[in-house]
Amino acid sequence: MRYFLSGGFKRYRLALLIAMVFLSAILGAGVALYFAPQLLLRPLPPAPSPAGQVAPPVGIPAQFTADSPVVAIARQVGPSVVGVQAMSGTSFTGNGVVKQGSGVIFDTTNGYIVTNNHVIAGAGRITVSLDRSQTYPATLVGADERSDLAVLRVQVPNLPQARLGDSSALQVGETVVAIGNPLGREFARSVTVGVVSALNREVTVPGPRGVEITLRVLQTDAPINPGNSGGALVNLRGEIIGINSVKIAASGVEGMGFAIPINDVRPIIDQIITRGHVTHPFLGVYNLQEITPEMSQWYNIPVGVYIGGVFKDGPAAKAGLREGDVITAVDNQKVSTYDEIQRLINKKSPGEQVVVTIVRLKSPQPVNHTITLGELPA
Repeated sequence: MRYFLSGGFKRYRLALLIAMVFLSAILGAGVALYFAPQLLLRPLPPAPSPAGQVAPPVGIPAQFTADSPVVAIARQVGPSVVGVQAMSGTSFTGNGVVKQGSGVIFDTTNGYIVTNNHVIAGAGRITVSLDRSQTYPATLVGADERSDLAVLRVQVPNLPQARLGDSSALQVGETVVAIGNPLGREFARSVTVGVVSALNREVTVPGPRGVEITLRVLQTDAPINPGNSGGALVNLRGEIIGINSVKIAASGVEGMGFAIPINDVRPIIDQIITRGHVTHPFLGVYNLQEITPEMSQWYNIPVGVYIGGVFKDGPAAKAGLREGDVITAVDNQKVSTYDEIQRLINKKSPGEQVVVTIVRLKSPQPVNHTITLGELPA
């Protein structure tokens, strides 16, 4: 009898334990279903800002807060960017023409300002505006059509001075800021932001006298408009790394502006200040024609640049080059276009030597000629 009572009691305890577990599960699920929505829908507390950083105000993108370097650049560099007005002709109401541009003060002691040559070319009177009310007469120190640069001078004390940077350190994708006077003084010191789109571009533009010039430039998508010419392209350290010059303004084309690298600007403005003009190397050949690979196959002549004429007593003539020669290399670098020759020649100064490789049509073996470069006539 004890056996059966003991066994029955054990079975009773087991059943009671199972019932309690089942009841607990039901109660737990009910509590979870009741409280879970409230817990899940409760907003999480904001994550703390990393040490040393300040969270931007709500609704304002970080790059446009008061802490943005662009704000500091506009404040610090903006005053050194001026407006340039160049008048040609007899009067504003008669035959006169007024061109608007920008300039950058790079020497406050002497009042020197760099701008584009096409802004002031042919002008009889030039003025510089520091703001909408302060306008001063400017004198032309010198200009260089081939580089599209000019230096002006104003007699004004305590001018703000821009800090020139190093354009060779630029990288594609780097943020840059353009400052200038698009459309004149009404929009003085407008600030636009973009990136360096490309380095070492070459663009060909018509010069003031109708002769095309080729510029080596930086490409940027920072908006550049008429009147920005001669203005500043600035890096995030507040250094001038380019002088805004041209843009492609064709239908359907957006964000293709160009600036002359400041490392190319420095030697030009130095020569203008010290000499009043710029000297360019002169090879002494003309009527050049490019020999394409197709033409090379058709006429059985080497790929290169055909010389249509040689200036008498010029550097090339003195070194033995003749009309009909084909230039295939300059300083051991293959060339197939006039621009390639010009780019290599422009790395040198008048009086320096360059090795030009030519093929004479009656003698297919290439020959090297060492040429002492002259100075390009004005």
